[in-house]
Amino acid sequence: MIQFYSTQDKNIRVSLKEAVLTGLDENGGLFMPDRIPLLPDAFFNRIESLSLREISFEVGKTFLQDALPLHDLKEIIDKAMNFEVPLIALSSDIYSLELFHGPTLSFKDFGARFMAQLMRYFLQDQEQTMHILVATSGDTGSAVAQAFLDAPRIRVWILYPKGKVSWSQEQQLTTLGHNVTALEVDGTFDDCQRLVKQAFSDHHLREKMTLSSANSINIARLIPQSFYYFHAYAQLKEKNAPLVFSVPSGNFGHLTAGLLAKKMGLPIAHMVAATNINDIVPKYLHTGIFQPLPSKHTLSNAMDVGNPSNFARLLDLYEHEWTKMSRDIFGVGFTDTETKSAMQDVFAKYGYLSDPHGAVAYLGLQSFLAKHPGKINGIFLETAHPAKFADDVEAITGQQVPIPARLQEVLSKEKRSIILKPDYDDLRSLLLSST
Repeated sequence: MIQFYSTQDKNIRVSLKEAVLTGLDENGGLFMPDRIPLLPDAFFNRIESLSLREISFEVGKTFLQDALPLHDLKEIIDKAMNFEVPLIALSSDIYSLELFHGPTLSFKDFGARFMAQLMRYFLQDQEQTMHILVATSGDTGSAVAQAFLDAPRIRVWILYPKGKVSWSQEQQLTTLGHNVTALEVDGTFDDCQRLVKQAFSDHHLREKMTLSSANSINIARLIPQSFYYFHAYAQLKEKNAPLVFSVPSGNFGHLTAGLLAKKMGLPIAHMVAATNINDIVPKYLHTGIFQPLPSKHTLSNAMDVGNPSNFARLLDLYEHEWTKMSRDIFGVGFTDTETKSAMQDVFAKYGYLSDPHGAVAYLGLQSFLAKHPGKINGIFLETAHPAKFADDVEAITGQQVPIPARLQEVLSKEKRSIILKPDYDDLRSLLLSST
């Protein structure tokens, strides 16, 4: 049976259940599978005939092996992967993979819904309440909140940076109520992430309450995010050109999931790590020096991360060898001015409205092509519906953005949040008072 070790100490081995329910080890280490199995040739020979759910099941059962019965895994996937993932051709070799057709209009729905179903499965025979802490720079919080809304024996605490998410994102975070509490932190996303990590390393707190994480530090988030990489390949398999994915990157869970797919046999020629000015990882890929910095607020706010947690997993996948990582991953960062120009260019050339994060991914793909000319199947990942950034998209492109009904509904609801200083003692007191 597959086990999961800690990036801090490979001698720590846990089951899938323990990895999912604890999120991190007690020292802040992230869990990684002790082996990444290859998918059989028979799967790739027929992949173009499979639906997203069928692909997800085949990849999931290979990756997780005997961690849970196959009929339970299938039920989890059928409930979680119940929306479309269209691949939109902008030209003969440039495609947008739209990952925003789930309930909260963000790619985070994939990981959050799968993880929620998996946690419900693991908690079904237990009595204790699970407290899920999640730091968000935008879309993660709303996806997690929606996925866990009214789940029995689960309470969700969402930490988000005050004034640094879009209005529609904030409405999705703060209007659900019930078992979801929004904590409006007077600081940055890095402060939110630091507070969550401090909670996990607080032994006294963990004796008093059962904690888990719903950020991409939780392995249950990464597993399902690998599924749509295979789904995209299935739609382009017959074109038989090198496959390049450009991934808008902040905490780097999204890109790590693509690398897991590559390790399982998906023929990815290159991954592009496209960031905004919070370009710590692109700089590492160019220099071999990793230097975390305070995050800076940008138009593509979900990527405003100055110390990405999943960098530990990237190092692990490449055995801490910079040369190996830099061969597979092309890193590049862009300013808000460049992002705005890209949004305008994409609409002018293709009649396609991109959100700021997708625009950064588009720029990353263009930058890769400029340095590696040739025929490719280039896919940039569109991670959020433009309506989630309607004011910015309309101001930049001059085009009105249609607002989907499920987003329109939350925009009129009352915001409810608790203001929190970026001080761990305040968070700790709040959590203890809830038990």
